[in-house]
Amino acid sequence: MRPAHLLSAAALLLCTACSGGADSDSDAGERTKQAAAHAAAVRAAIARTSADSVRVDETIEMRSTDSPTTYVFAIGGAFDLAGDRGRLTVDLEDSGMDTVEEVFVGDTVYVRGSRTVDEDKWAAADRSEALTSYFLRSPLNDPEHLLRQMKAMRQVSKEGQEQVEGAPAVHYRGTVDHATATLRMTTKTRQGLDEVREKLGDDVPVYADVWVDGKGRAVRVRLSYFGGMKAVTTMTLSDFGTPVKAEAPPDDEVVPVTAGEDVLLA
Repeated sequence: MRPAHLLSAAALLLCTACSGGADSDSDAGERTKQAAAHAAAVRAAIARTSADSVRVDETIEMRSTDSPTTYVFAIGGAFDLAGDRGRLTVDLEDSGMDTVEEVFVGDTVYVRGSRTVDEDKWAAADRSEALTSYFLRSPLNDPEHLLRQMKAMRQVSKEGQEQVEGAPAVHYRGTVDHATATLRMTTKTRQGLDEVREKLGDDVPVYADVWVDGKGRAVRVRLSYFGGMKAVTTMTLSDFGTPVKAEAPPDDEVVPVTAGEDVLLA
């Protein structure tokens, strides 16, 4: 009887293992479905926000591992995301540098206060050709570029409800891949990041966070990275429907420049 007993026990263990495997597959499938649903909710929220005009408040924090100093850019203004028009100011905190002004009109961005042209002139650059020299900083600080990156979130989870500007919002967290994080980056900066990535591997993700309010709008977005450096970009969107006045400067105050590899802003 002993062999029969052992055979029964083995069969029971085998059935149990098969059952556990099925449950694991089912759980994995459910998690995949939930992640896809959360990603769809994020894309819908960004689309809803992108169809309106908003107040933009953004901070970009950057620090290398061998420096105790964190550099913080503060960007703010009104932007008609649907109409591709807006006015922004850019400050490098605690630097003593003058404020940089930006006016977005269609596919042209006018910049005053950059080091590219005289201080009383506006540099005019092609918005669609501009590149960025900083990790997780949009070309010309374009808020629509950041929203475009957020739409590519993957492995999205729902983190619960939090407060954004005093109002409840659902927090979603995921990651973006390397191609999305380095979208429209200068060749030099991309090469440097590729070297860091080779040393650290793919184990250090670029996290993406989105907060969605009760009306289904993205009211805060964030990209963050902490591998070999600190880079955190946070943009809060408020005052939906705010009027936006953005007009091109007079022609005699404008100097056309090539956005491309040139760095318009410090």
